[in-house]
Amino acid sequence: MNQTSHDRLLIVDFGSQVTQLIARRLRELNVYCEIHPYQNVTMDLVRQMGPRAIIFSGGPDSVTREGSPRAPQEIFDYGVPILGICYGQQVMMEQLGGQVVSGHGTAEFGRAYVAPTEERIALLNGWFLEEREQVWMSHGDHVSELASGFRVYGTSPHAPFAITADLERNFFAVQFHPEVHHTPNGRTLYENFVRLAGFTGDWTMDAYKEEAIRKIREQVGDRKVICGLSGGVDSSVAAVLIHEAIGDQLTCVFVDHGLLRKNEAEEVVAMFRDNYNIPLIHADESDLFLGELDGVSDPETKRKIIGRLFIDVFQKHADSIEGAEFLAQGTLYPDVIESVSFSGGPSVTIKSHHNVGGLPEKMGLKLVEPLRELFKDEVRELGRELGLPDSFIGRHPFPGPGLAIRCPGEITREKLAILREADAIFIDQIRRHGLYDEIWQAFVAILPVRTVGVMGDGRTYDFACALRAVTSVDGMTADYYPFSHDFLGETATRIINEVKGINRCTYDITSKPPGTIEWE
Repeated sequence: MNQTSHDRLLIVDFGSQVTQLIARRLRELNVYCEIHPYQNVTMDLVRQMGPRAIIFSGGPDSVTREGSPRAPQEIFDYGVPILGICYGQQVMMEQLGGQVVSGHGTAEFGRAYVAPTEERIALLNGWFLEEREQVWMSHGDHVSELASGFRVYGTSPHAPFAITADLERNFFAVQFHPEVHHTPNGRTLYENFVRLAGFTGDWTMDAYKEEAIRKIREQVGDRKVICGLSGGVDSSVAAVLIHEAIGDQLTCVFVDHGLLRKNEAEEVVAMFRDNYNIPLIHADESDLFLGELDGVSDPETKRKIIGRLFIDVFQKHADSIEGAEFLAQGTLYPDVIESVSFSGGPSVTIKSHHNVGGLPEKMGLKLVEPLRELFKDEVRELGRELGLPDSFIGRHPFPGPGLAIRCPGEITREKLAILREADAIFIDQIRRHGLYDEIWQAFVAILPVRTVGVMGDGRTYDFACALRAVTSVDGMTADYYPFSHDFLGETATRIINEVKGINRCTYDITSKPPGTIEWE
């Protein structure tokens, strides 16, 4: 479901690890944007999208290398403001007649400080209120000669052209990354750029809700939809949104794959049957899923088995619902970004998502994905617009493959039972200490190792587990939550004392990147 009525901004992705943060900064400013890899950006795509402005992202390559990524040359004649960031700046200079050099003395990584030139421009309103601005640099090359029409408006010790602009054409280029946290005033720069490009800030969840409802009705007509309901925030918001659009044409299928948390199946079924007048099928398929996963340890194989079985189960129930022609899913924008690797492109597939990539032809169903363009925090905001209670909207994310990806190595019913109990205690501890709403996601992973322990003067040889809790906005980046040692000690003691089968607890303090939030 592509947007058609909002002012739009095109982000040309040259492979930066933080391109998604550009999109987040823009969405925070109520600007609708789309990320497209550079090799997919043709002038036909640009004209079809009709962006009011364009941003070139950073990237790992060097424009001095023959065959390195470029933008379509005609994009510079399209007539809209363009902002180049890091590699994006270098691409602009190289393609417009400037020069970029690499070698000794050109690299700059980490915190740096940019000082202004005498002339100030609208892009920098609110900048340089003090003598210099802190920014985050990550570049091995730098611009050595400006393209015709550009002037310099900010410099750093290793980037003499840290901020440049061609005011006549509304082209702007910076060597640093304004989208990251370590450029404290970066949001102001983006705010200035979208203002001078004429954006009105029309990307709101209220407007999105009304437009999404209209488009669902247009897409579905009088036909029926089945929705894969996991009980998580994404699929639940999708279900309520679609139900508001088409009413009883929607049937939800809740698949219990045997990989849910403690008491989750009962809670989900009760919540939807008691609070929403939506037809619901509770499909207990735990034997099917656990049977197929028996002996499987590779994480990608697990995900693919689960995705295939989900499709098979939905197909079975779709066949029982006369007139069902659509399958609804709670696919989010980060799912799409992480799952899609374009051939020859700058990004790689981090991990496959069972709800990304379309449907097998044999299903004969078309997809309805009303959240596909949203980040997680936007889904929560949409849920509030739809009247879902905050206690539900604030639930931590739970992945579609469930506990399968929190159980590295082979999955067994014994390990799942142990994991459920440990996870329930961890979440209970977080709630008891009033920390649940401060944490974006928390869970326990059971490790594929056994360790020696001592309990009651006897030897134990049981599983180790890892506690994981992170803070995040959208799941694209995350930091570990800084629990006190007292909290960790109390929680570990409870788990070891109360859960038979675990004799050791660790706390995972890996950020994303380099890790992912989930273990698999």
